[in-house]
Amino acid sequence: MKPLDPRLLRLSRTARGFIVAATGTGVLRTVATIAIAWGIAAAVTLGIDAVRVGRVPEAFGPAVALLGGAFVLRAVAAWATDDLAARAAAKVKSEMRTTVLARAAERGPSWLAGRSSAGFATTLGPGLDALDAYFGRYLPQLALTAIATPVLLVAIGLGDLTSGLIILFALPVIPVFMILIGLATQSLQRKQSDALAKLGGAFLEAVEGLATLKVFGRARRQVGRIGAVTDEYRRGTLGVLRLSFVSGFALELAASLSVALVAVSIGIRLVDGSLGLGAAMFVLVLAPEAFAPIRQVGADFHAAQDGVEASAAVLDVLDDDTATGSETTAHLAAPAAAALSVRGLTVRRPDVVIGPLDLHAERGTVVVLAGPSGSGKSSLIAALRGVLPHDGTVVVPGPAGAATADRTTWADQRPRLVRGTVAENVALSATPDAVDVLTALRDAGLDVDPGLPVGAGGSGLSGGQAQRVAVARALYRVRRVGTPLVLLDEPTSALDAEAEARVVAAIRGMAADGAVVVVASHRPAVVAAADVRVDIGTGGSVTVRTGVRA
Repeated sequence: MKPLDPRLLRLSRTARGFIVAATGTGVLRTVATIAIAWGIAAAVTLGIDAVRVGRVPEAFGPAVALLGGAFVLRAVAAWATDDLAARAAAKVKSEMRTTVLARAAERGPSWLAGRSSAGFATTLGPGLDALDAYFGRYLPQLALTAIATPVLLVAIGLGDLTSGLIILFALPVIPVFMILIGLATQSLQRKQSDALAKLGGAFLEAVEGLATLKVFGRARRQVGRIGAVTDEYRRGTLGVLRLSFVSGFALELAASLSVALVAVSIGIRLVDGSLGLGAAMFVLVLAPEAFAPIRQVGADFHAAQDGVEASAAVLDVLDDDTATGSETTAHLAAPAAAALSVRGLTVRRPDVVIGPLDLHAERGTVVVLAGPSGSGKSSLIAALRGVLPHDGTVVVPGPAGAATADRTTWADQRPRLVRGTVAENVALSATPDAVDVLTALRDAGLDVDPGLPVGAGGSGLSGGQAQRVAVARALYRVRRVGTPLVLLDEPTSALDAEAEARVVAAIRGMAADGAVVVVASHRPAVVAAADVRVDIGTGGSVTVRTGVRA
């Protein structure tokens, strides 16, 4: 397990800046520590001289002033480090979450389908929140150790060479303990991270299936299941804490014995007169400080392990280039085109090969992908969006330089609604346009208050209402952005005949406004509204028929 993953520095400018800033404050703290040791030694020796001669030496005042200034400088440097750490942690978490979500959007649903949604959310949520300890304690201490340890060792050697050599030979004992403890902690921490993802997955599954579980009288069984997973996570947490306390005790013991060796050596030489009191005081004050940074970085390493594991998981996601097998095109600039042009489009699934599809649709055309469930309609929609690897070419209508995602409006067959109001879900914005939202809801045949609260996953709305919110979302985007391609995946599967007729009229309205509308559906009313019908057989065969509108 790396103490500092270089990928984090490559991906985050904030992290790089923080390391530089933490190094600067570490230099100030080290200088202040040496000044404090010198000030204490000078004040003590001058105080003894004052008792012996009966008056306070002139140098006593400057020594005390230096001591006070050094304490203030060290306190300011420590405060600056904490403040910088808090700001850096917040910015790095935001940067990493934004980058990962953008990368997930580029790779598309096929990549997300291969991952645990609960584990992914746990990593991006409470997982990355653990970076607070990583940036707040571990990285500042790591920077301080890299600077303070050699500088303090040199300062002690200049004060007393024998004590410097004792500390030099004793210091490697602590890193050896740290490595051994780190190896023992690594597997335990990874299990703990997996247990947290498992707990999140169990809770999410129970919430998503709660309605079905209540229907069959199995809801209360989930209490025991989640309780067992929670208890497993609790035991793992206690195991990590036990190991952290034991490791901290081992590091404290090694450092204390090393400092004791220095103190005994200094005491013997003070008695025989081979070492002066000032040098002895200076070395005695600095000796614990020489061990403190490396000892503390070992203790903070355990406190930051949750953040290390979470950041490693996120960085692995960003480095994962095998998710889709080829680069998606949704976010790449495309040439100008006046129509949807598809040549030799073939999608290869593990169970079937769909295509090839050849299609040319001018703006104002409604294309319906018809076929039984599982035949591949959604796969073709994903290929047209540019988020699913495929053979052949797809040219989406739109101006030159615009990416496929910017030219396209898409509504999935599973309405993905978030906590907020109906209007916010339609506009996907905290400040929706009230007039356009009402128009979109009316055209989608949904008579609900735009301010109606919606829970996570669309709770508070029926299945048909949620589906019409997704259609209204597409209508809102088309009206606001004017995308020339509209892709709708089973937009009427949960609607009655009257509501379906309203949606079909909205589909024809979008086409009349100049868009190419591609609809995946097996409903007769939708198929009857098609200008071009693409029949997909169970074996992946594709047949294109034009002029089929009833």
